Amino acid sequence: MFILICISADFDPVHKGHGKLIKEARKIADNESKKLVVYLNKGFSANHAPFFVDFDARSEMALALGADEIKSFEGLHHRLVLSYSVPIRLTQMINDGASDYITSASISLDEISQKAQKFIAEGNFVGMPKNYTNRNEIRWYALNEFLGSKLKFHIVKELDKDKYSGRLIRQSIIDNDYTITSKIRKLLPKSTVEILEREIDNNNIDLGRNWTDIYKRMNTYSRGNLSKIAYLNGETINQIIKKRVYSNPESVWATFRRSNYGPVMTRLAISSIEMDVTKQEVMELMKSYEAEGVIPEMQKVSKVIDRAWYVATKTNEGMSAREANNNFRQGNVEDVNAPLSIDAGLNLTRFETKIMKEGLNADLYVDKNNKISVQLKSEGKKIKTNLRLPAREVTYLRYILDSHFIPVSGKTKKDKKGFKINVKIA
Repeated sequence: MFILICISADFDPVHKGHGKLIKEARKIADNESKKLVVYLNKGFSANHAPFFVDFDARSEMALALGADEIKSFEGLHHRLVLSYSVPIRLTQMINDGASDYITSASISLDEISQKAQKFIAEGNFVGMPKNYTNRNEIRWYALNEFLGSKLKFHIVKELDKDKYSGRLIRQSIIDNDYTITSKIRKLLPKSTVEILEREIDNNNIDLGRNWTDIYKRMNTYSRGNLSKIAYLNGETINQIIKKRVYSNPESVWATFRRSNYGPVMTRLAISSIEMDVTKQEVMELMKSYEAEGVIPEMQKVSKVIDRAWYVATKTNEGMSAREANNNFRQGNVEDVNAPLSIDAGLNLTRFETKIMKEGLNADLYVDKNNKISVQLKSEGKKIKTNLRLPAREVTYLRYILDSHFIPVSGKTKKDKKGFKINVKIA
């Protein structure tokens, strides 16, 4: 027996729009003697937020409407953006024996296919345009085609998104002191209402974030330690430090707005802070999936590094960053051979030079004046100083530091004229 996969949103909670999707999937499954399996995200939602309803309750809601089995995707959405988590989830479903994929959309399968062709041709699924209707469905379709999957796509016409919205349903329940109003009841299957009311009575709803740990890290971590956390760039880290002290969620959100983070990236960054996710951890996770042939070539860690070096080199020669990026995305580049080790000079005082030693660990960060700097300790003394580098290397390192998931480390190195920092990338 093959499996028919049904995926839509996070089912948080399951509303009548999800019910329609499961009903249509059930028809196909029954007609073709297939099994209907619903994959639910666990831990964090696809939009990088904590769940309102826990996994077991959401599973119960989906089973009540006709699913045969529930499987989970776990450990991805506080570590990876959708362009990386989608191919991982697709591969898991295929390995589980999936033959079909069903989702809801307001546009047709033909329209989805047409919009997906650009991304399939480039082999890069980062930065899906925000003005694309059903862009997540386009991403799933494009990656399915790109990976050479045999999954057959089915599209169910979605219900009114402004009405059947999990976010609005959750907000209404919160705003009404955790009661389900008559208006919201009309949007939910009877089984969902019963499960929701039980979970509310058991105080097992809207568990939220661990704000205590988030505030602690944002209030106390140095620039160097914040630079190790995934999805924080130099500008954002400086905003975090500038706006300390944090004591409420709105102050946290405001800092990311000032750093020009959109809602989705803000949720991912906050989730990474909450779970203390490092760039090293994310990179190693990506490389493990690269080894399995899951990550598209243009999204591999090595390609992200090569692009940073290529753009830094070309902009140093007078080309615009936009043109250089486009050239790289289209494959119109020679061998890049980006350096993974760079020696950088230091600006040290006489006293700092005297206490400096070889082999000391150094944290790299972007200082408040937007300069690449290091922080280290020697003989119990803290040393902070800017790095001295050629313009190309400065641009390259800045791209890497702002890459969200490429770790950078440094060690002191004895030189004929004093000391340098040997910078290691990835």
